[in-house]
Amino acid sequence: MSGVVLIGYGPSVYTRAVRLALLARGVTFDWRPVDPFDPGGAAGAYHPFGRVPVLDHGAVRIYETRAILTYVEQAFGGDEPADALTRARAAQVGSIADSYAYWPLVRQVFVEGVGAARRGDAPDAAALAEGMASAPRVLDALEEIAAEGRVLTGIGPGMSDWHLFPMIDLFRRFAPAARMLAERKHLAAWVESLSRLAIVQQTDPDLAEVAT
Repeated sequence: MSGVVLIGYGPSVYTRAVRLALLARGVTFDWRPVDPFDPGGAAGAYHPFGRVPVLDHGAVRIYETRAILTYVEQAFGGDEPADALTRARAAQVGSIADSYAYWPLVRQVFVEGVGAARRGDAPDAAALAEGMASAPRVLDALEEIAAEGRVLTGIGPGMSDWHLFPMIDLFRRFAPAARMLAERKHLAAWVESLSRLAIVQQTDPDLAEVAT
């Protein structure tokens, strides 16, 4: 498939989510790196709020991760779940990821628990503790959904899997977080199943880059 360009930031969990979705669909795409944290960078030329990722497909431009994932799944041969409840659960996972998982799991636990040490900095202990205290509620909600067996099963992964996995993958790099995840057997099994996929290994982040 030609004419597809992914504009994104390598360390971004949201950019990785879109990369996974494109690779899962076998879509060939050009990669255009943009640093949204660079005040003089080019992100504002692609996204009205200077964020990433952005997907160009010919003359079409789409931004916001969930919108891009929906487009990729439906435009490139994805099979949308037939029943309303499964579609709702997939959307629910995306909402949980954005609204409740990203900040404590990535910005607090990973950045402070893993990233700070890699940068040679002392972690913000209060932020790390807050993230670890918030994480069980997030994981329990996701475990309940995974246990239901409609999404987050590791079988035929789709939009909700790609949206959530990069966040959980960074979270579990902190050893106490990995132990917390292991206590949720359905969610942990889903993570292990996806971790074995070639496209997941292909997009495995450079932690030195992510931690900056």
